[in-house]
Amino acid sequence: MPAAAHPFARTDFSLDEAAHTIRFVRAVRATPEKAFEAWTDPRQVALWWDPTGEPLSRCEIDLRVGGAFAFVSRGHPEMPFSGVYREIAPPNRLVFDALGAEGRVSLEASAAGTEMIVEIACANEAHLKQFVAMGVALGTSATLDNLAAHLAA
Repeated sequence: MPAAAHPFARTDFSLDEAAHTIRFVRAVRATPEKAFEAWTDPRQVALWWDPTGEPLSRCEIDLRVGGAFAFVSRGHPEMPFSGVYREIAPPNRLVFDALGAEGRVSLEASAAGTEMIVEIACANEAHLKQFVAMGVALGTSATLDNLAAHLAA
């Protein structure tokens, strides 16, 4: 289903139902190195991760394959976003598992700075539908807007 078909959809993400994936594409005004650092430095992640724009109350990153991360928002301290890094290839690729899905971040140099592609690959169709119903696509869109603004500042 194209993003526009969803009643709460924005046009800055797409759903690939066959691959059970939510995909986001952003152009950010920073080099891939700076963008990768913003994804992996806990001081920076704490500034942009929460979709509301509020700084995280806790941000822990063990940046190594098999290392864990935990991001705790002020508004929902009972629901930390946590996972494990599966691939770390600076400055172009970051892969992690969280909430039963695989998150993939791809950063490629472009004329404007960096093209950032973020994908959330769900386990199956029901998992994808659950993520959409929970607002993961919309929340991630807001989070990536925050990251783009952070990198532009």
